[in-house]
Amino acid sequence: MSTPGPSNTAANASLPAPPLPAAGAGWALLLDVDGTLLDFADDPHAVRVDAALPALLDALHEATGGALALVSGRRLDDLDRLFRRPHQAAIGLHGSELRTATGELRHHAVAPLHQTRMQHEAQALAGRFAGVQLENKQQAVALHCRGSSGEWQQLHEAAIAVIAHLPGYELQAGRRVLEFKPGGMDKGRAVAELLQQEPFTGRLPVYAGDDLTDEHAFDAVNRAHGLSIRVGNRHPSAARFSLPDPLATIAWLARVRDALTQAAPAHVRPSEREIPHQS
Repeated sequence: MSTPGPSNTAANASLPAPPLPAAGAGWALLLDVDGTLLDFADDPHAVRVDAALPALLDALHEATGGALALVSGRRLDDLDRLFRRPHQAAIGLHGSELRTATGELRHHAVAPLHQTRMQHEAQALAGRFAGVQLENKQQAVALHCRGSSGEWQQLHEAAIAVIAHLPGYELQAGRRVLEFKPGGMDKGRAVAELLQQEPFTGRLPVYAGDDLTDEHAFDAVNRAHGLSIRVGNRHPSAARFSLPDPLATIAWLARVRDALTQAAPAHVRPSEREIPHQS
């Protein structure tokens, strides 16, 4: 099982807000999507992207010289559908898919026979619980538990038993979700890989994420002496900074944009019109 954890971080929900860059600073932004840029939804297909958010990401992409990447448990084609930015760097399926800034694709694949077996076992497991919704990502399958805490615990125990007999796969736990995903890859490894590619190399890595799946990336960014930002109050965490929710994340990113481009004084809070609102 994939088990990220905090490193030398107290189980304290109180963390400082992240700093702002100096004008023209060499930052590389790596941003989780669900729960970080977008409000968390029970149904991952029900989320909506506010029209102002892609424009903000485009401005940050330009201000960082292209060193901006979305990071997600979603497939890359799902990210592209949401944000309509298939030309930009991105990490999908918790690191199993990676697209560089030049458009080069890397897939961490599993043998088709093992993938078919995983899907069969995951579907059978989901059918045992009334409160479980299955999300089929082809190479991976997520089981979203909307039932009671007791059902969640039963699902977790059953999934641990199932994953032991699925070659090439590991279990990734998240916020009320369990995912059967290809083994040997996670968000942290993918982030470290992307940081070796232009235009990310040599820049200060800044990662924002909200879930247990982001702990791998926090560890990777901390090792690179970057900024790790937890969104929400989940703890313990390896993150060293915190923002309360996606709206605050977007407001902070608007200030990062302004600071990098000197479009506005860094100490001025963005007006309401500058902050995209989630619909």
